[in-house]
Amino acid sequence: MIGREVIPTNRSFTPEELYQFMEEHWDKEQYSDFVLGSPTDMSAGLYVMLPATARHLVIVYSRDKGFLSKEQKVVLSVAMTSAGAMESMARSIPTGGHIIAGIVKLSSVKSQEEDRKGPAQDALMAYTDHMRSILKDAGYLKY
Repeated sequence: MIGREVIPTNRSFTPEELYQFMEEHWDKEQYSDFVLGSPTDMSAGLYVMLPATARHLVIVYSRDKGFLSKEQKVVLSVAMTSAGAMESMARSIPTGGHIIAGIVKLSSVKSQEEDRKGPAQDALMAYTDHMRSILKDAGYLKY
């Protein structure tokens, strides 16, 4: 699925535990630094956040086995930054049927979509490969 990668694990992590695990094992020189927080003011919960583009970032979180999840896993997903969310909100303002405004609106949508499916997706895949590697080295991969 574009924009989301799942890594089955043999344990779950709290956001703080995942952050600490990454502090101990993540290659910050090769794969960038990260922070623990919320991508936007409207986000629920804490995530480890990695940079992707000006409009998008990659969030990392853990899910425990339970009602909504069949297995323990670490999830990496592309999410909008606060700036990206504000741009999306601005795009939803009615243009009043003006053809030029409609063209500008479509242009913005396409470039944001290309951003998500291009560079942000590339960052997600690189981060996922590295996360899988460090989870494996620590003995936390399920398979």
